[in-house]
Amino acid sequence: MAIIKPFRALRPPVHLAEKVAALPYDVMNTEEAREMAAGNPASFLRVSRPEIDLSAETDIHSEPVYVKGRENLQEFVQGGTLVQDDEEYYYVYRQVMGNVVQTGLVVCSGVDDYQNGIVKKHELTRADKEEDRVRHIDYLDANDEPVFYTFRHNADIAALMDGATSAAPEYDFTTPDGVSHTLWVIRDRQSIAALTRAFASIPYLYVADGHHRSAAASRVRDLRMESNPSHSGREEYNYFLTVIFPDNELNIMPYNRAVRDLNGHTLAELMTLVSRNFEITPLSSSFEPGQRHCFGMYLDGKWYELTAREESFDADDAVGCLDVSILQNNLLSPVLGIRNPRTDQRIHFVGGIRGIGELERLVDGGEYQIAFSLYHTTIDELMALADQDKIMPPKSTWFEPKLRSGLFVHLLK
Repeated sequence: MAIIKPFRALRPPVHLAEKVAALPYDVMNTEEAREMAAGNPASFLRVSRPEIDLSAETDIHSEPVYVKGRENLQEFVQGGTLVQDDEEYYYVYRQVMGNVVQTGLVVCSGVDDYQNGIVKKHELTRADKEEDRVRHIDYLDANDEPVFYTFRHNADIAALMDGATSAAPEYDFTTPDGVSHTLWVIRDRQSIAALTRAFASIPYLYVADGHHRSAAASRVRDLRMESNPSHSGREEYNYFLTVIFPDNELNIMPYNRAVRDLNGHTLAELMTLVSRNFEITPLSSSFEPGQRHCFGMYLDGKWYELTAREESFDADDAVGCLDVSILQNNLLSPVLGIRNPRTDQRIHFVGGIRGIGELERLVDGGEYQIAFSLYHTTIDELMALADQDKIMPPKSTWFEPKLRSGLFVHLLK
C-alpha cells in the first residue's frame, strides 16, 4: 500500500505564481539559469540554482551555494514571495502541452515506502549528484522540487481527481514555452481522506523522474533520525514532496546522444564497424525514428538510418532489448569506446524536447562529431522493468512537460 499525506505547502500568492514558477534545476546549466532568471527577482531558480546569485567563478557544489539557497528561500518567505498554507492540503497540478494533458496529485510520500520497495526505481544514481541534492535539501530544510511519480491508473482515483478539478483553480497560467499550468487546492477534509484511502489500495508507485531527489530525501531523513533522540516517525522529514500522475497520461520523449569524437576511427572504418550490427541507409534529410530498434545517426553533415540486426540483441532480455541498450551495447561501447555512459565525459545526452535540430547544431558546431536519435522508451517498458527490480541504462527516458518548481515547497519542520 502507498502511504501519502497532505501537507502545508509553501507557495506563491496567486499574482506571483507565474513569476516564481521555474523549470527544474537539472534541465539547464548555470549560464542558462542566469539568463532565465534575469530581471526576475521572484524566479525560483534563485532557490533551486542559487549559484546564479554568486560570482561566475563559484564552485556550484561549494558551501556558499547551499548557504545562498537557504538565504534566498528565507528571503522569499520573509518578503511574501512564498507563503505557507495554514492547514495541510492536497493539491492538484495539471499541465497541458499540445495534445498532452497530465493531471497529478501533489502530496508528501513516505521515505519508508521508498526504502521498503513500495516505490519502484528504474535508474541508478550518481554519487556526486546524490550528495549535491542531500546538501541542498539539508541546507534549505525543505524539499524545494518535487519527485515525479506514476502509478497504474485507477478509476476511483480518476473520479476523485475529476471532482477536485471541477472547482475554480488557484493558479492558471501559460509559460513562454506554451505549456499551461493549473493548480487546485483540495481543502475538503472528506476528499483528502478519500484520496488517502484510495492510494492505500495502490500496491506500488514508480519513480518516473527524480531518482536523485528521492535518494537524497531518504538520506536526509536518516541523518535527521539519527540526530533526533525523540524521533517518532511522524516528523515532516519522514516525508518528501511528490507529484503522482497516472501512467496513461504520461508523455515520454527520446533521450538522444552525441559523442565528441569517433574514437580514432576514420569515417570508412566507422561505417564498417557499425554495419556489423546495423543495416545502414543513407538519408537526404534529418531522421527521427518512428519505431523500436531503429536509430538515426548524424555525422559529417549527413543523416543515416540504422536498423538493428535481429541477431545483435536478445529479444527475451527486458533490459537488453531496450533501444538505449542496443545502441550502447552494439555501437557506443564497442565502436566509440563509451564503456560507462554514466561517467564518460565524451558523451552528451540531449532531451527530446530540444529536437533533432539540436543534434545537428552540436555536430555542425564542431564540439561533437557524431549524434544519434532514438525512439522513445515506453511507460510500459519502464514499469515492467521496475517490477522486476531491474535497472535501465542511464538517460533512458525524458518526460515532458517538465514540472515547474516553486509552486509548492515542503518544509521539513
